[in-house]
Amino acid sequence: MKNKKEDKTVKNKKADAKEAKIEELQKQIEQLKQEKDEMFAKLQRVVADYDNYQKRAPKQIADSVRYEKEKIIKSLLPMLDNFEHTLAGAESAESVEDLLKGVRIIYDQACDVLKSHNVEIISSLGEKFDPSLHQAMMRKQDAEYEDNIVIEEFQKGYKLGDRVIRPSKVIVNKLPEDGEEEKQQESQQPQEQQPETDEQVESED
Repeated sequence: MKNKKEDKTVKNKKADAKEAKIEELQKQIEQLKQEKDEMFAKLQRVVADYDNYQKRAPKQIADSVRYEKEKIIKSLLPMLDNFEHTLAGAESAESVEDLLKGVRIIYDQACDVLKSHNVEIISSLGEKFDPSLHQAMMRKQDAEYEDNIVIEEFQKGYKLGDRVIRPSKVIVNKLPEDGEEEKQQESQQPQEQQPETDEQVESED
């Protein structure tokens, strides 16, 4: 009888452990379901937000471009006003100097407008030639300057921040190398007249 009771007790313990394991697994399943539902809800919100963003983005970009255009145009209007006043007063200007003074004011104002939009003039004259900033139109030889130095500027260049929007068109100094310089000097010297030989004298006779 005792063995039967012990077997029954062992069976009951195993059954209880099995039920406890099942309950634990069921809790884990419920937790996973809950996490799955939460993740699915978050995914739905992300998809909805992305759809709304796709609808809003083109309008936001268009509004931003329109705002920047308006900002640039407004910054140019005072310069245009001064240009108009200068043209209106050109006929009544007492001297060319007065007219040039008005043009200079407008030019300085234009440079200030460019600076306000982060545009700057590329420095060229007297600078070492830089192919990323300068466009060499031709080369000249001038002993007063070092080799590969910009000595003239055809057209100013401009940068927008760190980006070159137009390189400077320049003339670059190109000095001859040592061997080339000696050849040039020799070619420029007059050739000495060679003395006539006896054979040349006899042939002339």
